[in-house]
Amino acid sequence: MKTLRILLADDHPMFRRGVRAILESTDGMEVIGEAATGEEAVRMALESVPDVVLMDIRMPGLNGIEVTSSIKSVHRDIQILILTMFKDDSSVFTAIKSGAKGYILKDSDKDDIIRAIRAVAAGEAIFHGDVADRMIELVTKPLSRIDEFPELTYREKEVLLLLADGLSNAEVSRRLELSLKTVSNYISNILNKLQVADRAEAIRKVKSGRQL
Repeated sequence: MKTLRILLADDHPMFRRGVRAILESTDGMEVIGEAATGEEAVRMALESVPDVVLMDIRMPGLNGIEVTSSIKSVHRDIQILILTMFKDDSSVFTAIKSGAKGYILKDSDKDDIIRAIRAVAAGEAIFHGDVADRMIELVTKPLSRIDEFPELTYREKEVLLLLADGLSNAEVSRRLELSLKTVSNYISNILNKLQVADRAEAIRKVKSGRQL
């Protein structure tokens, strides 16, 4: 059986240590490195070319979505498995769009994590149960809304999706690790570009027949 070479990308040392202990006690798995920032994750992945990168979304510097895009733009054969606390629509869809092959939550048990790593290494897509349910719900409703509204930037779309999910400015600020002023600026840009009077009208536009 081929030994899977795995890179851990997470900014919490204790979490990395725990996951590393699990993986190194599992036959057929080898942890080849640990990255604490997005920039480290990109550099280490491109230098060592692991089979799987186990990726958190929120990290210092580049976030996990940006790291995934950067890695996949160079090495399509490196598989990315998102392991995170976040299961909101925006995080899930942007992760998959950026090239992640799987998306599971940090409260998954160790057997689920190991199974997910093996699945994505084999080229399969795998999602945590709650995430899979949300994806099915979203793609069967007019909320699979990533590619329309070309006038919006990637980050503006991300902010708008979170607003449509019911998050306040403060919650968007915490989720995206942006200042409140920056979030307000993004919302102003969104309203101007969509030619709507307020955020409620922007959200209605998203949830109508027109998709993001």
